[in-house]
Amino acid sequence: MWIDKLLGGVLELETPIGPRFLDLNFLERVRLMWTFRNFLSLPQQVLRPNELQLIDRLANENRFVSRSAIAAHDRPVIGRVERQHVPFGSNGLLTGEQRVETPRLAAEDGLERAA
Repeated sequence: MWIDKLLGGVLELETPIGPRFLDLNFLERVRLMWTFRNFLSLPQQVLRPNELQLIDRLANENRFVSRSAIAAHDRPVIGRVERQHVPFGSNGLLTGEQRVETPRLAAEDGLERAA
């Protein structure tokens, strides 16, 4: 299965308008396979800045592929970047009362403006 991901995997990106899939070159697939080696899905808060920059660059280059193209070629998903809203209190502990916005990818801003 990992060889299939290495040869033609895509990255799933959660956006406000639903999941989008990013097309990757070989080196990007290798790099992201290492990031997602133990997880199918990761919140964007745990990604390193250089990984976020890579995803942002891919989205800004408009390297999205349609869901039908993925189904047609049966391209495996390397991993999913998910957005989460994590509530923190003033003392840094989790509470149910306050919510903090997560960092946004530049691609999400562009998608919201286009929608």
